[in-house]
Order: sequence, then structure tokens, then C-alpha cells
Amino acid sequence: MATVVNNPTPARDTDSGMGFFVGLLVVIILAVLFFVYALPALRNSGSGGTNLNVPDRINVDVNQ
Repeated sequence: MATVVNNPTPARDTDSGMGFFVGLLVVIILAVLFFVYALPALRNSGSGGTNLNVPDRINVDVNQ
């Protein structure tokens, strides 16, 4: 009599590599946001911030 080996069917393989692509997409988005917002903010922080020139007196005389 022949020996029959009944192996269970393998579990459904859900590893399609999609996690890698989602992680790569998140890293790319974070890198773009860093270069667009954080890097210019870091560069401008060393220059002392925003400089405003406000005059001491403003002439509001409408009859000239």
C-alpha cells in the first residue's frame, strides 16, 4: 500500500512587497517636506529673523 502524505495547503501569501513601496513613498514625502519647509527655515534662523523698518513719524496730512 502506498503512503499518502497530506500536507496542508500553505497559508495565503500576503507579502506582495506593498509595505516596502508604501514606506518608500512616506520617506520620499518626508524628504520633500523637509527640503521645502525645514531647510529654508533653518537657513533663515541664523540671519536674525525678519527685519522691519518702521519710520518714527508718518505724515498723514491730507491737505498738501
